Amino acid sequence: MEKQIYPCVWFDGKGKEAADFYCSVFDNTHIASENPLVVMIESAGQKFMFLNGGPHFTLNPSISFYVVCETIQEVDQAWAKLIDGGSVLMPLDQYPWSEKYGWVKDKFGVSWQLSAGKLESIGQKFTPTFMFTQQYAGKAEQAIQYYISVFKDSSVVGIMRYTAEDPDVEGTVKHAQFTPGNQVFMAMDSSLPHQFIFNEAISLVVECENQEEIDYYWNKLSAVPEAEQCGWLKDQFGISWQIVPQILKQLMSDPAKSERVINAFMKMKKIDIAKLLEA
Repeated sequence: MEKQIYPCVWFDGKGKEAADFYCSVFDNTHIASENPLVVMIESAGQKFMFLNGGPHFTLNPSISFYVVCETIQEVDQAWAKLIDGGSVLMPLDQYPWSEKYGWVKDKFGVSWQLSAGKLESIGQKFTPTFMFTQQYAGKAEQAIQYYISVFKDSSVVGIMRYTAEDPDVEGTVKHAQFTPGNQVFMAMDSSLPHQFIFNEAISLVVECENQEEIDYYWNKLSAVPEAEQCGWLKDQFGISWQIVPQILKQLMSDPAKSERVINAFMKMKKIDIAKLLEA
């Protein structure tokens, strides 16, 4: 039951504009499909969904994307484009973990950690990175263990903890890598007084082959009943997921059925594939 998990980024009507922008920032990036609601891009073989969802949720750095850049020049070029209209979260500089690294929030509000390094050290170019803040600070390790119990073919790559010399809670997670569904994710705790926390602006999409898989992931992950809507759920750590059938894209692209499918879909909490097929 190994799954491809990919991020969905919520934009206020600027999904296509953002997609075009990231195609100019990152090499080997293209728009894979688009409609008025959703733009799919692929970059270095990885999928991103951009959703024109309206003004309801605001992007913040609680989930950022760690980007492996194979040369200093690549870091500098991406930084120059991402910082235009954006803001610095950590200055572009040399750090103990990278010869050149910087953390930037771009003009759309998406946060990127650019780091010079070797692609094989992580195995993928873009790695979603969770920062556990506020009431979730100190729960990164618990979350990691939970996610690897839910997704098959998962493991903890490594956990680095804060020491007594660090400006955070000793023993909590300074940096961790783990592989739910055989894809790399990163996580960290931060007990600093951040004004942000996980929200629906970035969710994680799990495409399921059948109803059994939808039921499995829904039952394992959903922890906030009032957040359940249209295949979306929120887990016990405040992170949002979309548990969707692979066939949904095909149904939505059929002009004869798409409107009826959307109407059926909008009334659901957990997705019922049989009812979508009947629509």
